[in-house]
Amino acid sequence: MLKIGDEFRHKFSYKQQDVDDYARISGDTNPLHIDPQAGKESMFGRNIIHGFLGASVFTKIFGSLWYSDGHVYLNQTIKWLKPMFTGQEYEAMIRVKEIFPEKNRVLYECAVYDVASGDQTIAAEAMLMNKKQYVW
Repeated sequence: MLKIGDEFRHKFSYKQQDVDDYARISGDTNPLHIDPQAGKESMFGRNIIHGFLGASVFTKIFGSLWYSDGHVYLNQTIKWLKPMFTGQEYEAMIRVKEIFPEKNRVLYECAVYDVASGDQTIAAEAMLMNKKQYVW
């Protein structure tokens, strides 16, 4: 059973088509994400991915990779520390921070790191409930 300090890591990357699809689905068509000229002229020198697209890796982890059967997402806090770009490899990490056995809940520390530089791009926390998996 889960204990404080347990962690899971997952490497991932995004293509520009993923960003374009997210822009279409979310309605966030900010040129900084989808227009190469706007990206080139920005302070980043190229397009950046949507912050929520970058953070969506946590829903992938909790929804299909980590004790996923029965997960109910209750809360997510997110701080975006650095921009993320297409074609770069990132690693998401979740770590059990606190356990609430009487409520079948776990508070996770969540982070995303740029694999090449080691820089942290996202710092977050997530609270999940799972009455099937979180039974102590």
